Amino acid sequence: MSGMSITPGTERGRSPDDAARRRPEAQPHEGVSVIVPCYNEEYAIGSVLDELERVLEETGRPHEIIVVDDGSSDRSAEAIDEERFRLIRHPLNLGYGAALKSGALAARFDTLVITDADGTYPNHRIPELLDEANDADMVVGARSGANAHIPLVRRPAKWIIRQLAAYLINQPIPDINSGLRVIRRDLWERFENYYPNGFSLTTTVTLAALTRGYRVRYLPIEYHHRVGTSKIRPIRDTLNFTQLILRTVLYFDPLRIFVPVSLALVIASAAVGVISKLMGEFLDTTTILLFAASLQVLAIGMLADLINKRLG
Repeated sequence: MSGMSITPGTERGRSPDDAARRRPEAQPHEGVSVIVPCYNEEYAIGSVLDELERVLEETGRPHEIIVVDDGSSDRSAEAIDEERFRLIRHPLNLGYGAALKSGALAARFDTLVITDADGTYPNHRIPELLDEANDADMVVGARSGANAHIPLVRRPAKWIIRQLAAYLINQPIPDINSGLRVIRRDLWERFENYYPNGFSLTTTVTLAALTRGYRVRYLPIEYHHRVGTSKIRPIRDTLNFTQLILRTVLYFDPLRIFVPVSLALVIASAAVGVISKLMGEFLDTTTILLFAASLQVLAIGMLADLINKRLG
């Protein structure tokens, strides 16, 4: 995993090590820790936090709101009232995933909620997600509602990524990387060592939970136009997401990748043999090599699956 040696965030009155390593004693199960990663969101963060505070007060549950300022170069940190909200600051911009990890490490309660600081997610729906989490390990706000304003430039890539992930996981995934979700602490901690520092953390926890049989639910939500400028890089992030999906599935369920590749090589071997025979020049060496390669890929996949089952 990249970024294992990052410097943790600093919370007012604590050293970086204290803020990152502090794992509070057992807290009431109904308590909620909301984690808000923030990077250059000075124009949106104030109203987002006001809404979160109001919504959480209405639930009547013990709660806290943790803002992780991920090395902002604007006045985001100054817009956060530290009398009402906990603030953790990264000295440098370490990434969305790094901010979430710092927030989770400092969280007091066993139910984690993540949301964004840019005003895109309907935080008034958090009570509904919490209710769904009563008998689920993770509840994802799926951006599939009638008012989900996904930018057009991002829709094709998101569709391709979602279809690829659904095929590899063998079940539909309405939204693989939504930034509004409720996660049980035990689920979060189970895969903590695999989380990247970038935007793909939510994709990683989704795939890991689904491949390991955790109860994941989806609640359709709207998605608003953001305040400020998006940090998403469409082409680069799409390639990174695709690579991450393949790597994650390869780790948790390798046969979902090795078996199709092996089958494709068998089909290629048969096709080359039949077509070359019909054309009067049988390519026996190529046919045999493709078939042998299919057996090798299948054998490697079965070995990887055996190791995965023993370690999992």
